[in-house]
Amino acid sequence: MTARRGWRAAARKRHRTPWKPVAVCAAVLILQLLMIWTDLRPYATGALVLGVLGAVLWWLWRTDRMVRDRDRAWREKEEVRAGRRTLADADAMTGTQFEELVAGLCRRDGCTDVRRVGGAGDNGVDVAGRLPDGRSMIIQCKRYAPHRAVASRDLRDLLGSRVHFGADVAICVTTARFSGPALTFAAGNGIATVHRDHVGLWNSGAALPSLLGISDAGQGDHRHRVRWKKTYG
Repeated sequence: MTARRGWRAAARKRHRTPWKPVAVCAAVLILQLLMIWTDLRPYATGALVLGVLGAVLWWLWRTDRMVRDRDRAWREKEEVRAGRRTLADADAMTGTQFEELVAGLCRRDGCTDVRRVGGAGDNGVDVAGRLPDGRSMIIQCKRYAPHRAVASRDLRDLLGSRVHFGADVAICVTTARFSGPALTFAAGNGIATVHRDHVGLWNSGAALPSLLGISDAGQGDHRHRVRWKKTYG
């Protein structure tokens, strides 16, 4: 019995936590850190500064990304509001709706004083306003089926309207094409022509002034006209 008690006491002694050596080691480590703190302080300060700088840069990058995402979403909504429609949508519009589309595209491109004039007594003018450079403009809109062609008599009426209103620029916009005599008449009298292909470019973001610069180019070469005829009849 006495031997068993002695064994238990020895076991408890072996399993007792040696807290005194641990405390001594901790005290020595603290003293050593205090002794070398003067040498470590510049490194610790540098690490702290780098950490703060990294956090600030990360916050700026995250903020910039959020702003860019919001701006991209806003621009997409604005493009929809600005009337960026497909040609199929334009073909399904009424004449009045097409005039509103053209007026909206003019406003998008920086034209001022834009208003829809179309209706009874419009004197052949559907949209009026001023180009970004200040020149006054009148626009005649022809929402025709793609296989049709704008005749020269329509452009003669537009020429008379330009004289009547004293406009600097006369533009004819159509969802179809122009006949050969109509293109010849337009080129000879300074009338800008925006045919179906150009309307597609305009809807896709091309600016109106850039389209006016290529209006004299007509409707492509012979091969393009053949493809047009096969597509629209």
